[in-house]
Amino acid sequence: MAKQFAKSFYSSKAWQDCRNEYAKKVHHLCENCLKQGIYKPGEIVHHKIEITPMNITHPEITLNHKNLQLLCRDCHAAQHRGEAGWMKYNKARREKKIHSQRFVVDENGKVFGKNEKHDPPSQDSSNERT
Repeated sequence: MAKQFAKSFYSSKAWQDCRNEYAKKVHHLCENCLKQGIYKPGEIVHHKIEITPMNITHPEITLNHKNLQLLCRDCHAAQHRGEAGWMKYNKARREKKIHSQRFVVDENGKVFGKNEKHDPPSQDSSNERT
């Protein structure tokens, strides 16, 4: 939940537009999960440099894509637990102690839930190499 001093910023059109543009830019996927080969939707656009009362009026911090990161809820919570918590979370995930919903991507780049039924792309035999 946004801190009191930041509520008007987070409800501003400038932030809403910036957040939506950034999520689209990174294909709406959690950037931390993607680095580990996991396709999970991102839900929270996180500021790498924390927003404070001193910098909230500085667009180079609040609206700069270089200061943003799209994360899923799990990664966002781990990020706020600090770097040690973040590293512990990623290690546990790699060891499969933490299970997250996995996704598959077809040849056309369409994302499907691992257990979701979908038709694989048709194979045109005339395009096959022998």
